[in-house]
Amino acid sequence: MDEPRIVIIGGVAAGPKTAARARRLAPKADITIIERDRYISYAGCGMPFFLAGSVREFGQLFTTAYGVVRDADYFRREKGVRVLTGNEAVEIDRSKKEVLARNLETGEEFRIPYDKLVIATGSVPLVPPIEGLDLKGVFRLNHPEDAIKIKEHLEGVSEAVVIGAGLIGMEAADALREKNVFATVVELKDQILPGILDRDMAEVLAARLEEQGMEFRLGQKVLRIEGDGDGNAAAVVTGQERLEAEMVIVAVGVRPNVELARKAGLKIGETGAIEVNRHLQTSDPDIYAVGDCVENLHLVSGRKVYIPLATYANRQGRVAGDNVTGKKSVFKGVLGTSVMKVLNWNVGRTGLGQQQAEDLGFNVVTVVNSAHDRTHYHPAHGLVLMKLIVDGNTRKILGAQAIGPGEAVKRIDVAAAAIHFGATVDDLFDFDLGYAPPFSSPIDLAQHTANIARNKMEGLAPSVSAGEVKAKMDRGDDFVILDVRTAQQFGAKHLEDDRVMLVTLGDIRERLGEIPRDKEIILLCAMGVRSYEALRILHGAGFRDIKYMEGGLQAWPYEMD
Repeated sequence: MDEPRIVIIGGVAAGPKTAARARRLAPKADITIIERDRYISYAGCGMPFFLAGSVREFGQLFTTAYGVVRDADYFRREKGVRVLTGNEAVEIDRSKKEVLARNLETGEEFRIPYDKLVIATGSVPLVPPIEGLDLKGVFRLNHPEDAIKIKEHLEGVSEAVVIGAGLIGMEAADALREKNVFATVVELKDQILPGILDRDMAEVLAARLEEQGMEFRLGQKVLRIEGDGDGNAAAVVTGQERLEAEMVIVAVGVRPNVELARKAGLKIGETGAIEVNRHLQTSDPDIYAVGDCVENLHLVSGRKVYIPLATYANRQGRVAGDNVTGKKSVFKGVLGTSVMKVLNWNVGRTGLGQQQAEDLGFNVVTVVNSAHDRTHYHPAHGLVLMKLIVDGNTRKILGAQAIGPGEAVKRIDVAAAAIHFGATVDDLFDFDLGYAPPFSSPIDLAQHTANIARNKMEGLAPSVSAGEVKAKMDRGDDFVILDVRTAQQFGAKHLEDDRVMLVTLGDIRERLGEIPRDKEIILLCAMGVRSYEALRILHGAGFRDIKYMEGGLQAWPYEMD
């Protein structure tokens, strides 16, 4: 094609990536970015780390890896791209193929013609309908200036409330803890990281974070933020209590910014974001859309989803850069792969969650595995709790989640690759993964988790979850919890219940006669390995009503003595 006039609306992530890729492919193209803000091409995901102090200088969020500031001059000199900061795209005239823009300082309006247009207008924060959002000390964390204001306000603050336990809220709470600010997280839903973790994984994570001093108020609706009489935030009031707070961070999610696209008559999808095809074209073939303003195809469910993530924005920018310059690249879809760190715990998920898979009609099999991320004798080994969601009919992996102070994210990336290519749990075991004691165990924990799923589906490892055991205990069911840890481990911490029986794994063959055969036996250990071994011993001895608790006590989120 002839060198095109390319206009891009939006200059944060997807827009600049589109421009950079288009320039490499079309050296003579006329490329313009319109951005209403004065900040462009910034690392929004780095803002919590700036608050925490691990990113020391604000400017680091705007520089290249080689130290050059990514501003309009940088794009002009190094990319050959014209960036119009402080200018807002007001209207798209599709018939004339022009964008009407307005200078926000002078009010002057002007038109920019295009051959190909890219909409990268991103998202806007959701504003909950509560009183007190205008008080001093109430912030969001969606923009660089938010980060600056929060950091300036932190001086002297000792108590804060974060509204929302999603990714941004949890990262904000983590940053506050790094600055020695006591943070309470309030969440409308009854678990942390809703939409990221299944309830069982979220409960374990919340319990471990609470052990380190973080507090949660789950299933509570915020009614209002109260002031102190001088216009400063003083407390957050929920339906159950009043929480004192010298600072409040509101992080209840975002919605796609689609008003410009809607006004132009472009099709808005079922999720409320802009509908695009595999080439990221909108309903107008000369207009593309990328980043947080678009919906995507979920590769497992086959349904349209709205999952705004920086990874998608950047990858889509490359695809759009290809297509506006004449190539025919596709963006196949997403798995919702998300990772984060809170306190000393790593968190990740990919693919479908358990409830999502069940709602879609899959024959769902789940397993939870507690394991070390590397050999147990390596001094840097750490715990990872990994969950697989599997289709019992096809044995394909549908989703994976992992949490722990150990290296969880590596395993989520392996699972994401497996799901992308339609791998089964059998395929995952066959993956040729790298091994050395500083990095893994000889059979990686992701493969161990796959093997647990294989054993479960083949009837070798009948199991129950920690939640199911707790429910049985609360109902007063008549069963036996057979703890097979050592006496020393049992003495340090155990389930306080008359139905608990201690029989160390090494003694179990000699004590078979003491174990009742007329009751259900649930086997328990620290991580699940010994209890599975014990289950197979009991099975060989003729016991039939036997199960082991997945993940062991590492997966137990409830109080213990």
